[in-house]
Amino acid sequence: VKTSVEFLHFYLCLLMQLNYHNKKNISCSTAVNDLVYIIDGSWSVGVSDFDTAKQWLINITSQFDISSHYTQVAVIQYSDTPRLEIPLGKHQGVAELIKAIRSISYLGGNTQTGRAIKFAVDHVFASSQRGNLVKNRIAVVVTDGKSQDDVVDASMEARAQSITVFAVGVGTEITTSELISIANKPSSTYVLYAEDYTTIDRIRDSMEQKLCEESVCPTRIPVASRDEKGFELMVGMNIQTKAKKIPGSLVSETAYALAASTDITENTREIFPEGLPPSYVFVSTLRLKGISSKLSFDLWRVLSKDKAIQAAVTLSGKDKTVTFTTTSTTEKEQKAVFKTGFQVGTLYDGKWHQIKVLVRHRQVTGFLDDQRIQELMLKPVEPIYINGETQVSKRRGTDITVEIQKLRLYCDPHQSERETACEIYSAMNASKWLPFTLCDSSDAD
Repeated sequence: VKTSVEFLHFYLCLLMQLNYHNKKNISCSTAVNDLVYIIDGSWSVGVSDFDTAKQWLINITSQFDISSHYTQVAVIQYSDTPRLEIPLGKHQGVAELIKAIRSISYLGGNTQTGRAIKFAVDHVFASSQRGNLVKNRIAVVVTDGKSQDDVVDASMEARAQSITVFAVGVGTEITTSELISIANKPSSTYVLYAEDYTTIDRIRDSMEQKLCEESVCPTRIPVASRDEKGFELMVGMNIQTKAKKIPGSLVSETAYALAASTDITENTREIFPEGLPPSYVFVSTLRLKGISSKLSFDLWRVLSKDKAIQAAVTLSGKDKTVTFTTTSTTEKEQKAVFKTGFQVGTLYDGKWHQIKVLVRHRQVTGFLDDQRIQELMLKPVEPIYINGETQVSKRRGTDITVEIQKLRLYCDPHQSERETACEIYSAMNASKWLPFTLCDSSDAD
């Protein structure tokens, strides 16, 4: 009987969550997280800096939808012993949670970071009532000095229980090796530094983006020696099974020809189940042939249930432009048109090229074959709805073929610097009988 009741409770919770999920715009704010902050309250911090640390937590936490459906937050303050300031899921709303964070009183004492992490694993994360409904379990450890106990075992146990650990070091007394031991790998992603508490808000955007990546981008794209968080759209959109396989820009590369009759359409919730992150990099290596270099079409687009465009990269051979479309808080949609200089026009010359569109909070930058085309400003955007469709290579007309070798969306905006058009330049060198080295387009680290 107990098992049946537990199953019924789980099923009802799942139905409520799905129903709630469908009615809202989906983004990082609506990810299903158990998020635990573990903040240093030792003597070295001081009352003033501790208040600054609390405000930093408030600034970051405000991006999430705090509720039993989405993100639940706990706060642990530690010194000689950890103290649970806010139990996981106690506050169901941002305003209520902010008030609780502000009311936390400074503890004072020594620095027992390992003990605090173990407390979070054994008692706080373990207390979550949502079970398998929680997709992400995240701990953020904030410290301003070297721990007086061992952090390795507790951190390893956290990772063994699928808890993602970020380490934030503040000031000059921190030990880099210790932060690396605490955090997940790679340290370049999971370890952050601030000069002191007065400047900690400078890493707020980075912390928000990294938490968002962890919440929204669970998949990994294997590139060179590292795995990048993002979406391999060639696989997710099932292009390999729907389109004709052809040689790519190099002997080592494979591409696919998408004719007008090729329908590349998938449900958005299958491709972006938690929506799109606020910052990301869209990358495509492609070749436009024949009439496709003279017409306009959407290389990639995300549609709402009523067919409104929520995100799109549109190529116009007639105008020799690339257009990025996204949502807007004040209008139906907003467009950024890249048309400066000769670079965009070369996209339509019938040769292989790489397009990169770097999307940030308030700006979007276009690149062609590693060359920066233009940076344009964006107005505030709305999160997307996931109850529509995501499509590739949709256009009017017939007898149009687009050849696509790569189609990816990276969640880390810095991937724009690492993702080079190596396969394009290698192909150019090969055509001139010059020496070249085969390489992954993300070899730069």
